[in-house]
Amino acid sequence: MSTSTTASVSTHILDTSVGRPAGGVAVRLSARPGREADWQALGGSATDADGRCKDLPALPEGTTHVRLDFAVEPYFEKFAKKQADAQQDAPANRDSGPAVFFPEVAITFAVVPGEHYHVPLLLNPFGYSVYRGS
Repeated sequence: MSTSTTASVSTHILDTSVGRPAGGVAVRLSARPGREADWQALGGSATDADGRCKDLPALPEGTTHVRLDFAVEPYFEKFAKKQADAQQDAPANRDSGPAVFFPEVAITFAVVPGEHYHVPLLLNPFGYSVYRGS
């Protein structure tokens, strides 16, 4: 929850490759009080079955920049294993590329005190996008 002296952040993840929320993705939150300041790790959470992170830590007073780090590799590895198990009798159709193209997604954005920032991540195995939601 934001106050007049702090901002607040929430997020959720939608896996656009299957049209469903991405549950079980670890999310870390960091903040800094200025462009030149060092990042302060604040803690993290994981997305629930609805793809939402409802318990991210509060931002400290004076925060001007926020970073959300999403550990998406374990999510996609689990998803790929489920698909492989379901198609175990199908012919192999694999390229020589990495199992996960984007193992991590880091989103950095500026904040002002008193505002709430909802930053959804739209994710698929070979791309992602973010936006400021409501």
